[in-house]
Amino acid sequence: MKVILTEKVKALGTIGEIVNVSAGFARNFLFPQKLALLADDKNSNILKDKQKALAKKIAAEKGAAEAVKKKLDGLTVELIKKVGSNGRLFGAVTSQEIVKELEKQGISVERRLLSFDGSIKSLGTYDVKAKLFNDVVANFKLKVAIDAAMAEQLKKEQAEAQKRNAEKKAKAEAAKAAAAAEAEAAANAE
Repeated sequence: MKVILTEKVKALGTIGEIVNVSAGFARNFLFPQKLALLADDKNSNILKDKQKALAKKIAAEKGAAEAVKKKLDGLTVELIKKVGSNGRLFGAVTSQEIVKELEKQGISVERRLLSFDGSIKSLGTYDVKAKLFNDVVANFKLKVAIDAAMAEQLKKEQAEAQKRNAEKKAKAEAAKAAAAAEAEAAANAE
């Protein structure tokens, strides 16, 4: 069922958009809350008449989106994650985690508005876009870093692994030298 939104509806759309929703959602939630109108000719004409009032609402929404854009542009958000010994994350960074980190900094953004290329499964810096309104897009950086305690633990594990490898190599060289000495002794004995 196509409806015209008269208010911004989280996870659905903004004012004046025509969206497709299930009949039950429209009948039981959107219409009683006066968040939407049925998208027919009559309501489209009413919407055109109310366009000035809606324009004010849209301008207010766009102004709020511009304010959030100013806060987000050029911002670097840092997430501390646990990683495996190969430097890959346990799981992937989700948009929900990014939203929680932004809320800690006092910026409120819906997770459905965030987009990034592929999935974030390793340490590094990534570009994230937030489409705040129809033509308002904010770009910011996401830095995925390792927990300091875990970094120390990984360094210790790597040092131990290198020590074990050096010991194995030394034993192998000693065994090789002993075998060469035995072969030389056997050759001299003949």
